[in-house]
Amino acid sequence: MLVLRGFHHPAIAPACALTIGNFDGVHRGHQAMLALLGAEAAQRGVPSCVLTFEPHPRDYFAAALKKPELAPARVGTLRDKLSELARCGVQQTVVLRFDAQLAAQSPQTFIDEVLVRGLGVRYVLVGDDFRFGRQRAGDYALLSSAGQSQGFDVARMNSYEITYPQAGSDSAQPVRVSSSEVRAALAAGRMDDAAQLLGRPYAISGHVVHGRKLGRALGEASSGAGDGFRTLNLRFAHWKPAASGIFAVWVHGLAAQALPGVANLGIRPSLDPSDTNGGRVLLETHCLEWPAHLGDEGAYGKIIRVELMHKLHDELRYDSLEALTAGIARDCADARAWFAAHAETRRQTTRDRI
Repeated sequence: MLVLRGFHHPAIAPACALTIGNFDGVHRGHQAMLALLGAEAAQRGVPSCVLTFEPHPRDYFAAALKKPELAPARVGTLRDKLSELARCGVQQTVVLRFDAQLAAQSPQTFIDEVLVRGLGVRYVLVGDDFRFGRQRAGDYALLSSAGQSQGFDVARMNSYEITYPQAGSDSAQPVRVSSSEVRAALAAGRMDDAAQLLGRPYAISGHVVHGRKLGRALGEASSGAGDGFRTLNLRFAHWKPAASGIFAVWVHGLAAQALPGVANLGIRPSLDPSDTNGGRVLLETHCLEWPAHLGDEGAYGKIIRVELMHKLHDELRYDSLEALTAGIARDCADARAWFAAHAETRRQTTRDRI
């Protein structure tokens, strides 16, 4: 998949079939839309293209108004969004910076400058709640009218629903799939529900970065391995992740098979906020089975994917390193117990995928 920052680029295709949105999480509703987009693009002989925004428009307005509470929690990183778009067969993604100039554009200017002149749209597919332009004044009717006069087709996709038994309910319920619904499931720690909405386990990927290496010193005696609670650190760029807490996880990218682990997604309240990672949101993962071939330093710089399978509890503040060590040991024991209880489910899921 070709990824472009902005549309003023010589590599951009002269024409495309386009959909527009934030695509946070690339959930099953997004996936259905992208499948339709791909079919329409193939029929017209043009590449499929996604136009997305960074930062999220609501992030921009929250900062401009100095009201951080208006910013939505972020389901995925930009890396993960682009990876999922590529997996869905999108041929070209344009990441457009959302700033004051773009926010001030009238709907017609957006159509003229971005869609027609910038991207050469032949076909535009939008959701049923799509709005665009200054003060969200543009809607489907305006876009459809512009398409008729300016030579491109416009289509609208209705809400996508799935039916499944949600946590706490004995019967299956229809649910409108949306990024908001995914955020709600993740915030409540309903990882199975999130996986139903996403069509896959919730995961975060990235390069393993250096931290304080405090985990190596913690619990050396209790671990019996001499390397304590070694952690793999991934930075989550947004300050407000949709999920947080302690999780049982599967780690992909370090060995031929996924490795079981326990992870902390959040701000690590028991540590000094002036630590190496500057108080940023981190996903810190301890593999319950460390690959011997990696040695002490072999994981740094590798790209891994961490699937958050089950939430153990929210982040806790410990008053001492001894208490922190004991807490991590309990989390490892609880994660091992969860994996043991779900071993047959994991084997069946693996067989189903094969």
